[in-house]
Amino acid sequence: MTLTSGTLPDTPTAPACPAARPVASPAPGRLRRRVRSVSPAAALGLASFALYALYALRHHARFDTGAYDLGIFGQGVRAYADLRLPTSEIRAATAAPGLQDVAFPLLGDHFHPVLATLAPLYGLFPHIETLLIAQAALAAWSVYVVTRSGGPWIGTAYALSWGIQNLIGFDVHEVAFALPLLALALAAYLDGRWTACAAWASALLLVKEDLGATVLVLGLLMLRRGPGSARRAGLALCVLGPAAAALIVLVVIPHFNPGGAYVYLGSQDPAGTLAASGTKALTLLMTLLPTLFLAARSPLLLLALPTLVWRFLSDNPSYWGIYFHYSAVLMPIVFFALIDAVSRGKSPSRLRGRIPLAVALTAAAIGAFFPLARIVTPGFWTDTPRITAARQAVGLIPNGARVAASQNLAPHLTDRATVFLFAPDITDIRRQPVDWIVSDTERTGIGTRPGPPEVSGFRQVFAAHGYVVLRRK
Repeated sequence: MTLTSGTLPDTPTAPACPAARPVASPAPGRLRRRVRSVSPAAALGLASFALYALYALRHHARFDTGAYDLGIFGQGVRAYADLRLPTSEIRAATAAPGLQDVAFPLLGDHFHPVLATLAPLYGLFPHIETLLIAQAALAAWSVYVVTRSGGPWIGTAYALSWGIQNLIGFDVHEVAFALPLLALALAAYLDGRWTACAAWASALLLVKEDLGATVLVLGLLMLRRGPGSARRAGLALCVLGPAAAALIVLVVIPHFNPGGAYVYLGSQDPAGTLAASGTKALTLLMTLLPTLFLAARSPLLLLALPTLVWRFLSDNPSYWGIYFHYSAVLMPIVFFALIDAVSRGKSPSRLRGRIPLAVALTAAAIGAFFPLARIVTPGFWTDTPRITAARQAVGLIPNGARVAASQNLAPHLTDRATVFLFAPDITDIRRQPVDWIVSDTERTGIGTRPGPPEVSGFRQVFAAHGYVVLRRK
C-alpha cells in the first residue's frame, strides 16, 4: 500500500551488441534504465544507511560513544562469535557487590538473543564498528519498509524522525532489531497478510522482554479485524505474547541472573506517575508531533501504550524523556498509524494530498535539533587535541590485555582486550584483575565521575589533555 507513487515510461530496449564487439561501458540508455529500476524506497533506504553509518562511525571516532551501551554489547557479541553465552565485564560495574570482578551474564539482565545473529558478521569483521554499521543497516531497512508503504515523503519524515536519530546518536542497542520487525509486521497488517504479520511480530519476542506486551496489543487489533484468518493469527499473538514475556521475566532471566531475579520489576513506581509530568507530557507531544497528530486517528497507535506505560511508571528518570534510544521503537508505530489514518480517509480530505510533504517538512524542522544535524557542522569532522590524545592513549594498550577503562574509552578496546569499567565512584579497582588503566580525568560518564591521575600500585606511562594511562608496577 503506497500513498504516493509515480511510474516513469519505459525506455525502448537498445539493440544487443554483437558478441565479437568489445564494449567498454554500458550504453547511456542502459544506464538510465538501471537508475530507474531502483525504487524510491530502495534509494531512500540506501541513502539512510549511508547517513546513519557515516554519523555513527564518526561519532565513535570522536570518542563520544560509551561503555554503556556500546562497550557492553561489543563484549556480548564478541562472546557469541566465540561460541559462548553473552557476558560483559563492563556490565558487572553496576552489578551486585561481589560481582564487579567477573563477567556479568547479559541474558540475566535483558533477554535479547537476537544479538546472536550479529556473531557471523562480527566473526568476519571483529571490530566494534561492525555493530554500528549493523545498527545503521537495521534502521535503514525499516526506512525502506515505511517508504514502500507510505511513499517517499513519509519515508523521508520517518528517516529523519527524532526517535531514529537518537538511536543512531546513542551507541548501539538491541531495540534496533525491533524497527524492521515492527515495520514489516505493520506493513503486513495494513495489507491483510495476517500470517506474515504474526510471524514478524513473534520475532519481536527475541529482541527484548517488554515487547511481549506490544505483541499482545497487536494480537488484539487483529482479533477485531473480522476475517477468520486474522482472528486466528491474532489469537495466537494474544497467547504467545504474554506467555513468552512471563516465561522470560519470571524464569529465563532469573535463571541467568546471579541474583536469581529480574531486577527491573522492582524499579517500577506507580505512586510516582505524577512526578516530572512536564517531561512525560513533552515525550507524548514529541511522539505525535512528527505525524502532525494524525497518528492519533488510527487504532495502531495503541501499540505505543505498552512502551510508554513501562517507561512512565519507572523510577528511572532516563526513561521519561525524549533522549537516548528509548523512543526509537515508537517511530514505526506512529508512522504506520499515520499511513493507516491517511489511506483510510481518516484525515481531513482537503489536506490529504498535502499531508506527506507537510510531515516531511515537519520532520526536517524537528530533526535540526537532534544528532544527525551535527553531520553538517565543521567541528564534527575536526580532530581536536583531546581526540588525538585519546587515540594515543588507547593505542598504548596491548592486544589481549586486561584493562580498566573510562566510559568513553572502553568501547575502543573491547574487540581486542578484556575491559572493565574504570569508575572510581562505583567500582573498587583493587578487586578488578587488571594490569592497565586508561582514564579520562576530565569527562564524566554514565554513573561515573572523572578518574584520578594516580592509582596506588600503578605507574603513569602516558598523560596528555586529560587522558592518563597507568600500568601495574
